[in-house]
Amino acid sequence: MTLTALVIDDSETLRAEILQILKEASLFDSYLEACDGLEGFKVLLNNRVDLVLCDLEMPRMDGFRFLAMMRAREEFQDVPVIILTGREDRDTKIRGLEQGASDYLTKPFDAGELVARVRVQLKVKSLQDELKRSNDMLRTLSITDPLTHLHNRRHLMEMVEKEFQRASRKGAHLSLIILDIDYFKKVNDTYGHQEGDRVLTILADIVRRRLRSYDLAARYGGEEFVLLLPETPVHEALPIAERLRLEVQEHIFDGSLQGQVITISLGVATYPSPRIESIDSLFRQADEALYRAKQSGRNRVELMAGVSPAKSEHSEV
Repeated sequence: MTLTALVIDDSETLRAEILQILKEASLFDSYLEACDGLEGFKVLLNNRVDLVLCDLEMPRMDGFRFLAMMRAREEFQDVPVIILTGREDRDTKIRGLEQGASDYLTKPFDAGELVARVRVQLKVKSLQDELKRSNDMLRTLSITDPLTHLHNRRHLMEMVEKEFQRASRKGAHLSLIILDIDYFKKVNDTYGHQEGDRVLTILADIVRRRLRSYDLAARYGGEEFVLLLPETPVHEALPIAERLRLEVQEHIFDGSLQGQVITISLGVATYPSPRIESIDSLFRQADEALYRAKQSGRNRVELMAGVSPAKSEHSEV
């Protein structure tokens, strides 16, 4: 990964001196410069920067204002800023540190001290970035089903609650699809659990390809999956479910499952509806529709009770 430094100072001579020191120390791969805080902030907005060296006293926008604008933007929170100041007074340095500066240097400065302080800030940033990556990975693992790599049930319920509240507040549609693999126990009993797991992962891949960017899919338990479709009325959710059913039915398996046809049954429920007043009733309506699909011969899509039959005729196999 390349490292980039941004040097902000109204003195062209001092900028050139700082850049020369940094280049001789081979601390960065690329270097940017600006003559004041306003120009520096524009450079920051248009480039990925790993460390900023910024003068305090500059025309148009001084270092304090630059710091305030940086810290107001989340994407710049972790970018270290070393303040350069000609002032020796303690209050100025404290104010800079309190406004988000990572360190400061008093001008005129020693080249060796500048390099040492930059190295320290780069090391701190590297450790912070690594910690952030680890936390992001842990977060991903905590909300992901380890086999299918879809979301897990816990995360699904968190998102259902958020989307249900949003739909209630805005009067928007929210559709829920529960799907179940037909005769999955027979697959496990005949071909073994390893092949059963392969069926689950293939189904998860098909689901993932079919979903839109704002939809959510989760493994609900065993061979059961749930699809959460925000901003989706029933007449849009139904074809999504039907296309998914057909794609699973038409999938060609290899290996020991070669020649086998795996099918799924699906139940669809949509809020708002007179039959749905809560998350529990949303799940119950979808689950009852899934049960009817199973009872009606499997490999089919059924809608929640109360939906016009004209809208459900396309669900028949």
